[in-house]
Amino acid sequence: MWDYTEKVLDLFYNPKNQGALPDNNEAGVAVVYGEVGSIACGDALRLHLKIEVESDRILDSSFQTFGCTSAIASSSALTELVKGLSLDEALKISNQDIAEYLGGLPEAKMHCSVMGQEALEAAIFKYRGIEVEAHEDDEGTLVCSCFGISENRIRRVVIENNLTTAEEVTNYVKAGGGCGTCLTNIEDIIEAVQAEREAMPAKLAAEITTVQEQPNRPLTTVQKIELIQRVLTEEVRPVLLADGGDVELYDVDGDRVLVTLTGACGSCPSSTATLKGAIESRLKERVLPSLFVEAVN
Repeated sequence: MWDYTEKVLDLFYNPKNQGALPDNNEAGVAVVYGEVGSIACGDALRLHLKIEVESDRILDSSFQTFGCTSAIASSSALTELVKGLSLDEALKISNQDIAEYLGGLPEAKMHCSVMGQEALEAAIFKYRGIEVEAHEDDEGTLVCSCFGISENRIRRVVIENNLTTAEEVTNYVKAGGGCGTCLTNIEDIIEAVQAEREAMPAKLAAEITTVQEQPNRPLTTVQKIELIQRVLTEEVRPVLLADGGDVELYDVDGDRVLVTLTGACGSCPSSTATLKGAIESRLKERVLPSLFVEAVN
């Protein structure tokens, strides 16, 4: 028996905002949904959003879920979290935010919160006219054929949640939970991420450690900009340059990081995936978890 919190059990037995949102063709309002998972794999979620077009604000949200107690509770929690937020604010919601709202989830059920985060991103990008395939992490090399999980997606969940074992990866995205033949590859990805961290210049690593160990110590604007610039220069740009792309810091406005993508990145249909996976997730991990990256022309 899983050790569920009272909040999880309450939202399982009494889920909020369950069902589809009707599209009544209201003026100035759009209704969209994002869908992730599959019934064949055991979990599937369709997240519905009602959006005020002029303000890009979420007026209402509901869900349809096929899954376990954690999947239903996570989906219900997400619909409550996003109401009243702008789309940009909603994109900042992480799977950890969903789990914290529920008072925690069993480690083996963290994939349910990840599924919620991914459905939210899918709905917002669909509303913005970006094809799901253009921003998901599933474009990379397939690692887990049982659940269709790519190397890029595993790297993202490892970085964003600071995972250190293949078992933790399985808990978060199910990769490795089928036949198990991909576990060695998953461990290799984890080791590669850890090696990248260890290869950071000592001074930068020390500054990042200070920020992470003292989360209540606010960064000055100058410190924030300097740290963002150094992470982009020393960690992000080498990866993009290897593929013929590049990124430049344009401006920092509060938690909004404005960048310019050039070279192959500027014309690539997967530029949104680059923003979210290669740039935003790295800045969230290294500098501040509240940062949000946008591209400017």
